[in-house]
Amino acid sequence: MVQKLDKVDAVIVGSGWAGGIAAAELSKAGYQVVVLERGENKKQDDFVGTKDELKYSIRYDLMQKLNKDTITSRSSINDTALPVRNNSHARIGTDTGGAGVHWNGISFRWLPYDFEIYSKTVDRYGKDKIPKDMTIQDWGITYDELEPYYDKFEKTAGISGEENPIGPKRSDKYPNPPMQETAVTRLYKKAAKELGYHPYHIPSANVTKQYTNPDGETINACMYCAFCEEYGCDFGAKADPIVTVLATAEKTGNYELRNQCTATRVTHSGNRANGIIYTDTSTGQEYEQPADIVVLAGFVFTNNRLLLLSEIGEPYNPKTGKGIIGKNFTGHFSNLSTYVGTRGFFEDKKFNLYAGAGALGTTIDDFSGDNIDHTDLDFLHGYEVHYFQTGMRPIANNQVPKGTPIWGKEFKKNSLHYTNRNIFLTPQTAFLPNKNSYMDLDPTYTDYLGNPLLRVTCEYQDYDISRTRHGINTSKKIVEKMGADIVDVDEIDDDTQFDHKFYTDHFFGGAIMGDSKDNSAVNTYSQMWDMENLFVVGGSSFPHNSNYNPTVTIGAFAYRATEGMIQYLKNGGGIVS
Repeated sequence: MVQKLDKVDAVIVGSGWAGGIAAAELSKAGYQVVVLERGENKKQDDFVGTKDELKYSIRYDLMQKLNKDTITSRSSINDTALPVRNNSHARIGTDTGGAGVHWNGISFRWLPYDFEIYSKTVDRYGKDKIPKDMTIQDWGITYDELEPYYDKFEKTAGISGEENPIGPKRSDKYPNPPMQETAVTRLYKKAAKELGYHPYHIPSANVTKQYTNPDGETINACMYCAFCEEYGCDFGAKADPIVTVLATAEKTGNYELRNQCTATRVTHSGNRANGIIYTDTSTGQEYEQPADIVVLAGFVFTNNRLLLLSEIGEPYNPKTGKGIIGKNFTGHFSNLSTYVGTRGFFEDKKFNLYAGAGALGTTIDDFSGDNIDHTDLDFLHGYEVHYFQTGMRPIANNQVPKGTPIWGKEFKKNSLHYTNRNIFLTPQTAFLPNKNSYMDLDPTYTDYLGNPLLRVTCEYQDYDISRTRHGINTSKKIVEKMGADIVDVDEIDDDTQFDHKFYTDHFFGGAIMGDSKDNSAVNTYSQMWDMENLFVVGGSSFPHNSNYNPTVTIGAFAYRATEGMIQYLKNGGGIVS
């Protein structure tokens, strides 16, 4: 039997960056907030002494347990989807702070082009440039309107960076200086400049000096220990929700975090959300938490699944093109846009690759967004070509040139010789939405509570492959200019399909944003058009995926969303504008 609890001002699903920002801003404003987190409770102290590659990078201790709850996946609408069972295929964050705890700290802003992609594409190239199956749309907001929220997030997280020579305008500089240069970043920048490009240090949430943010939370200086991705920071030097926004919320006395609580439905009547039904998985007891506003701030899969299970909004139908919920699934995919590129091996140069940090690196934006003329190209949008020195941890790193036997004397010889003598450059590409890439409820598989799993359908198009090939060719030019003696280039076949790996945590869509309920689920304050006290915050509101990592853009929209929530609560209702 469902036990009904006392009503609060706001109930939030998810304690990552989106949910944490909402909790902090609402609780600071005096509202009573309950946050539901499906994972275990974590504090920063829990990560002290946890440089354990086997536990976190091989056994994925901080990731969702896929034997209890997962997604199903297919690469065509004509295929039968199967469950994703291995964390090496899906590193989906869980526990307090969500994926914001185990992220690398890469902190890009997106481009003005991204938020007005349809209009700017048509203005420059005409409507015929947009493929018929591509479903890009404007977001209903401009970069200039979002910029103050970008600035606010960067100051909360203490982002360390340098000016991007061809980047969009900023209202203020980064709060902290960029990360250290290394021998490889210097070599990259020299080569890129010689090719006529404009390299710059990647903005980082691995903070370069001890920093106290506007809320009074202190983030320590990075020690370049190389344990960022898949790890919580044992020195408190990586900005994450635990050491920033959740700490701020807790100090107000208006915030309660409930762990091991899995949300299963949004309760609603008419056009109003009433609260959240959730299961306390430590006891099996079901509860209903009523609230004046309901905030879905989980990962893209969580938000979409809750909307579909709760029968809120019209599910997207790829055959008719009608409906919104589940539409425009996009992301960064391991075999297309994130883990492909060019590896260079050096005979006479040796680098210290053991030291590193999650966002220590350099990149170029010369091919990002619409920074190049696409008139004669068979794709839209672009890529940034980056080098990351994340630190070569011993288990995961053992690179040898192509053609080397996978075992034996020659393998051992090359493995030893090329340790600290190889680099990898990646062209991280955008992925634009198409009519056959979407999310819905799986007709066959359920989770351990008996609820249908979310089904993800992702179809690559010819223009996606062309974009990646163009990026790999650019990465090859840079590696060659850097002086590599052996240059190994990844090949992308014509028939490359989605490989069912959700490895990057960079996935978007389903409850997309826009300027009208005719083409979107939420407005630019992440407020549902058809249910005004329901806010859906995070990457699920992104109509497409840029070539950049998403966290700072998620944070910016979360700050804008909470501004809308507070306005809604103060006004006693209405669509925020």
